[in-house]
Amino acid sequence: MSEESAEATVARSTDRDRYEITSGDRLAGFTAYVDRGGQRIFFHTEIGEDFGGRGLGSVLIGHALADTREAGLRIVPVCPFVQKYLERHHEVDDVVDKVTPDALAAVRERNG
Repeated sequence: MSEESAEATVARSTDRDRYEITSGDRLAGFTAYVDRGGQRIFFHTEIGEDFGGRGLGSVLIGHALADTREAGLRIVPVCPFVQKYLERHHEVDDVVDKVTPDALAAVRERNG
């Protein structure tokens, strides 16, 4: 699934287990996840320095969370950026799970 706005495109990169946001032909940032047991565990988000302050992080996270819900998965916000987004946006509250030791173990396992 991809979503375009005036300056950015968001797409899921299934081979890299992340959602990416591009501006023009440049990668502006990404949010990485691991899928486990019906959950998509978001653990790291980055927006490039050249792209900060444009709201691209919120566009990226909003799209990623909506896509996760559409896929029938629950959201686990390990990433602090995702946690902050969820404090201000409540559209997916009903599919958000608390961070558990099992979720953290899945992230450690994924990252080696």
